[in-house]
Amino acid sequence: MNPSQITVLGECVADAFAAPASASNELTLRVLPGGGPANTAVSLARLGSSARFLARLSGDVFGRLFRAHLEDSGVDLSYAVPAAEPSTLAVAELDAQGQAAFSFHAQNTADWQWTAQELAGVDLSGTACVHTGSLALVREPGAAVVEEFLAAASARATISIDPNVRPLLVRPEVYRARLAHWCALADVLRLSEDDLELLLPATPPERACDIWHAAGARLVVITRGSDGALASLDGERVQVPAVATEVVDTVGAGDSFTAGLLHHLGTRGHLGGRLTGLDLGEVAQACRFAVRVAALTCSVAGPNPPWQSRLDRMTAVGGS
Repeated sequence: MNPSQITVLGECVADAFAAPASASNELTLRVLPGGGPANTAVSLARLGSSARFLARLSGDVFGRLFRAHLEDSGVDLSYAVPAAEPSTLAVAELDAQGQAAFSFHAQNTADWQWTAQELAGVDLSGTACVHTGSLALVREPGAAVVEEFLAAASARATISIDPNVRPLLVRPEVYRARLAHWCALADVLRLSEDDLELLLPATPPERACDIWHAAGARLVVITRGSDGALASLDGERVQVPAVATEVVDTVGAGDSFTAGLLHHLGTRGHLGGRLTGLDLGEVAQACRFAVRVAALTCSVAGPNPPWQSRLDRMTAVGGS
């Protein structure tokens, strides 16, 4: 039997949103479980993929929230590490368009303390794809350990990376310095146009794709919000339009897009190697599925990706 599991490695973050307070000198925060890799793992599991999450989960109130959320969504936590350090907290402020600006409380938190010993025993024999990204790849001391794990995993699994640049927490030049190395490891590179502007300022998306192909990434997908997505497979490109939706906020939309992309590729047997049998038509199909997943995530508050049953209802109503 071919390996089919998608293993996601990275952080869980408590996303705190300001809510109306009962008094003028109070601030009420509504806390939702988030973090790019965690959101992707939850979205994959809700879509029906076999999803495993490699995380360092604190025993604090937020860590218990993360564990319940992940397990309720069907994510395999068999290799999650119980961590003594506190959870990472991000306080989000939403603008009129539902875009979030985050301030992070992330000093010495559980997510970044990976050791080689913690990842050494992970069995990847059933894993078709390893996905990671965001802060796990740039926050020390764990970042170097994560890169080594990816390099070892690439011998048997498709590697997917989402840089998810967080300039308030880590300077963009730290990402830029590592990006060519990540492309050498990655088969799939998914990023937003905001990431593109931070990584390669004033560079046309098509030119950026060619730079990252030359560094080693076979499939590059740049998500562009209401303008949909640009996908480039070895330099062959396709534009996929967005799905119209009433946007509550955009938190977790990119993570859900990544999950939709990987889920679609996985169900069609394209994960587990270097994407050698993939063609541009199949990439376009995967992106069309992914934009539907992202649209449904935007239609609700916070990082709350849809279950497959909701997508099925959307298809039945929309007829596509």
